[in-house]
Amino acid sequence: MPFIGNQPALAYTSLAKQDFTTSATTSYVLDNPVANANEIALFINFVRQEPTTAYTASGTTLTLTSATSATDDMYCVFLGKAVQTVNPPAGSVGTSQITDGAITSAKLASGVGGKVLQVVQGTSTTAFNTTSTTYANSSLSGVITPSSTSSKILVMVSQLIQTYNASGAYGTGRWKIIKTIGATTTDVTDVNSTSNGNLLVYDYGTSGISVTRPASLIKLDTPNTTSEITYRTQAAMGSNGGSNVSLADNTTTGTIILMEIAG
Repeated sequence: MPFIGNQPALAYTSLAKQDFTTSATTSYVLDNPVANANEIALFINFVRQEPTTAYTASGTTLTLTSATSATDDMYCVFLGKAVQTVNPPAGSVGTSQITDGAITSAKLASGVGGKVLQVVQGTSTTAFNTTSTTYANSSLSGVITPSSTSSKILVMVSQLIQTYNASGAYGTGRWKIIKTIGATTTDVTDVNSTSNGNLLVYDYGTSGISVTRPASLIKLDTPNTTSEITYRTQAAMGSNGGSNVSLADNTTTGTIILMEIAG
């Protein structure tokens, strides 16, 4: 049947009911106003009464033709007032009734610890070189925004690090991962405080050679935030010197994968 406006919610209709405390009277007060007697179904001692003959109703006033007694059981159902016309009964909604994308990561995170909520990947093939013993950012990074403060971030990184020694001195290279939230940057790899902390590559003093090795990390981080987080690799020369250290992603692809895990 055609209609104007929103489609009526007819599938799940529950009518309002009122129970009365009876006494020797013909007058009662309704919880909801009505236009006439036909808008309620009145039952006395489980027998339905005839509207306008056994009772009349207007506004919140209910008037009976015959007085009740204190032992009578009386209730009415408001035929013109439905409640819970939108919420379906428990267990009645299936997959086909849920709109794509309607369930957010925040809802998934609630009460389902250990579930993967999102996965972010970053890659880089841009070469990075430094001759400094101070850590500097490489071009490999990944950005993720947790959906809940209880979420953990599984950080997985794979990259090549290389040191080159041109002079014959020992050449050493260091590597680590940092995270930045707003203006705050912290170390993810728990770097050693010494000048050779996180030492990954080392050549033995022969000039003109380079040493390359994989640099990788898997760590479950607990950022305790819903702000955007940037995870990034850094490299520096060790205190033993050398010519330079590089993250050799000019010939290989460095990869960082970030997975949000529900807490």
